[in-house]
Amino acid sequence: MTDTEIKLLVLDVDGVLTDRGIYIDDEGREFKRFDAADGAGLKMLMREGVEVAFLSGRASQAVFHRASDLGVKHVMLGEKLKMPAFEALLEKTGLAAQQCACVGDDLVDLPMMRAVGWSAAPLDAQVEVKEVADCVTAARGGHGVVREVAEVLLKRLGRWEKALERYMPGGEAEGNGA
Repeated sequence: MTDTEIKLLVLDVDGVLTDRGIYIDDEGREFKRFDAADGAGLKMLMREGVEVAFLSGRASQAVFHRASDLGVKHVMLGEKLKMPAFEALLEKTGLAAQQCACVGDDLVDLPMMRAVGWSAAPLDAQVEVKEVADCVTAARGGHGVVREVAEVLLKRLGRWEKALERYMPGGEAEGNGA
């Protein structure tokens, strides 16, 4: 399949959208740090017709809140085995695995990364994951990985220039919305 057929980007959360840190306050509440640039990249992808899904082995309310902020419709958390969740997502969306891209950082992401049409890994991903990935970002997990992937994907899909139009004079940019 060609790159122009990528319709969905599936993202691991811990180690991709976050820095793998699990932050817990004195009251036992977990919180996560998300990079605003990643949010801007996700908004760009969604405006250009690429759907986004979050798929994580951990369940976290912070991730649901971030997904809601960004308008991410597909959120699958607490999925210890990611392939069955990914296959359910394919069934729900009617897409083939080759029409999807994904970003993962750890061994549990490997089956999905091998199944999709295009995959990426953060700079600090496990060695085995970087070996499988079509792209290894210059960014570390939680520090702009998704923003970098968004640009690479939009360029490969031939939609980068269109995505930039809103930021040019006369464009409709209202901020990055991240």
